[in-house]
Amino acid sequence: MSHWFGNDNRLPQARLAIASYIIVGMIGVLLLGFWKLQVIDSDKYAALAERNRVREIPVIAPRGRMLDRDGRVLVDNRPSFSVLLLRDDMTQVEKHLAAISEGLGIPLADLKDQLNSTKNLAKFQPIIIKSDASPADIAFIESHKSDIPVLEMIPVSRRRYLPGGFLSHAVGYVGEVSEQQIEASNGKLRPGDFAGKFGLELQYNDSLQGTDGKRRVIVNSVGKEVGHLPTQEAIPGKQIQLSIDYDLQQVAEQSLGERPGAVVALDPRNGEVLAMASHPALDPNDFAVRVSADEWKKLNEDPQKPLLNRAIQAQLAPGSVFKIVTATAMLEDHVPAESFTTFCPGYAKFFGRQYHCWVFYAKTGPKSHGATHLHEAILKSCDVFFYNVGLRLGIERLAYYASHFGIGHKTGIDLPSEEAGLMPSPQWVARVLHRKWYQGEVISVATGQGAVTTTPLQLARMIGGIASGGLFMQPHMLKDTPNVKEERFSISEHTIEEITDAMYGVVNEPGGTGGQLRLTGIEFSGKSGTAQVIGYDTRARIGKQKKFEDNAWFVGYAPRRNPEIVVSVLVQESGKHGGEAAGPVVRDIIKAYYDKKNKKTPGQYTAQTRPPESLEPQPQKPAQAGVPVPRVALKAASAAVARTVSGRER
Repeated sequence: MSHWFGNDNRLPQARLAIASYIIVGMIGVLLLGFWKLQVIDSDKYAALAERNRVREIPVIAPRGRMLDRDGRVLVDNRPSFSVLLLRDDMTQVEKHLAAISEGLGIPLADLKDQLNSTKNLAKFQPIIIKSDASPADIAFIESHKSDIPVLEMIPVSRRRYLPGGFLSHAVGYVGEVSEQQIEASNGKLRPGDFAGKFGLELQYNDSLQGTDGKRRVIVNSVGKEVGHLPTQEAIPGKQIQLSIDYDLQQVAEQSLGERPGAVVALDPRNGEVLAMASHPALDPNDFAVRVSADEWKKLNEDPQKPLLNRAIQAQLAPGSVFKIVTATAMLEDHVPAESFTTFCPGYAKFFGRQYHCWVFYAKTGPKSHGATHLHEAILKSCDVFFYNVGLRLGIERLAYYASHFGIGHKTGIDLPSEEAGLMPSPQWVARVLHRKWYQGEVISVATGQGAVTTTPLQLARMIGGIASGGLFMQPHMLKDTPNVKEERFSISEHTIEEITDAMYGVVNEPGGTGGQLRLTGIEFSGKSGTAQVIGYDTRARIGKQKKFEDNAWFVGYAPRRNPEIVVSVLVQESGKHGGEAAGPVVRDIIKAYYDKKNKKTPGQYTAQTRPPESLEPQPQKPAQAGVPVPRVALKAASAAVARTVSGRER
């Protein structure tokens, strides 16, 4: 009996010990949890509790303005209101959603999508449901404050750009931030916020953006305001001063007109961009609020490509402007200019194929150039002369010089999405086309056709650099940019003299392709180019079509040596010679530059009359706020189809 009683006495004690350990462990876990809540995570839960009673309403920081080089306002802000939806009580939100949709003109489906996309946000954090409230919206909200209490308005600043697409591709535009941008911002951006999307607005977004403030109000359990806390003021964005000259930009926009193309004006001494235009242009004011998905799709599918900044993105054959590269390579590789003469009967035969000079197809005048030397070949843009030079040099030497002059490389301008163009070489052919380089291909490349492609900005930098004695500056849009990159390439004094004298002759000597552009008292120099989109024989077979017309180029500068300004102009599908279609635009800008430099009254330009002074922007003090944006009388640029076909044939 004692044996069994002894076992009965020991079993409860073991169970009791186990139970005691479990109880002690649970108490330890609870104590650890209390300690974590009260000590380690106290700040976190205090913040959560605070958020349950404090509503934060954003105070949107105005973006910094953009000024031209003389302090005149190019991009400013205008006052506006955004509509907030208070989501403290989702029952109230659901109740009034249909009335809000009808009163504010927002499709009900869009409102529901906005609510779904922000469902992970705290309920006490309001969301923007309409970025730019109209007078009718404001009247609706004010008159329904009592019966629709979930709506509120906050003052905001919206971007205001010069009308008509003035400087639009350079300044860019702002747009509503995407979900990806919000996630990448680490809480700095909220749904409904705006940021730079293109051009300078994107490039300098961090400086222009500013820092939003917040207005804090105390709310009760149903979301009603019962008190106020100190407001955190917004910090406005920094304004930036551009190197753009409004007067030259205006001439560029007007002289190019509605034709598809681009204009770039540079100061080759420091790389400052004085003017940049691309047509057809978009109106960035259309993006200042919100662009619908249908409108965005329409812009992207538009065959005129209004979103393309042709100044830095149109990769096209440079035509005869490239002959300056060929001529420089010829002189630097010691091909004697004096004794090297070719006879141009209007065509030449190489490798069993006939290649024509442009005069062969000319409607008027002689069909050949006759005996031609270098100076005359540049003046008259003789293709046959440069066919022979290209064959003598070979593609390796042409590619060497062109590459050092910037062809096939981005210039490094402070704008997003710049394209590099292409300078073909045997290595490129092997890597991309998986074949060997054929010797006959250099014939087209030597005259700026074939696979070689450039942008207007590249050509401006290249011609300016050669005329400056081999100094190639990095182009930039921001005035007084520090640490501007410069590249030097050794070019002999003899070569510079020969090339600059020839380009001066293009405009100022009889027979030059730009002879009609001469300016009295100004050493206006340059080189024309007419680039084929398809071969003339092919065009004859398929019939005349606008999209296959020649592209016209002209790159001009002044003075003859060490220029102060260089202007590159592209007119697409012009069907005219470069000196005829693009040259007058260059002339107008250079004339305006010297008129302003010499403080002369500009008078009437070749393309259009300058707008009245009352329509021009007035100089502004950098610190001045609230100044209205100036107005200019410019038409929106809309023109024929603008293609960027790079394949060429002679």
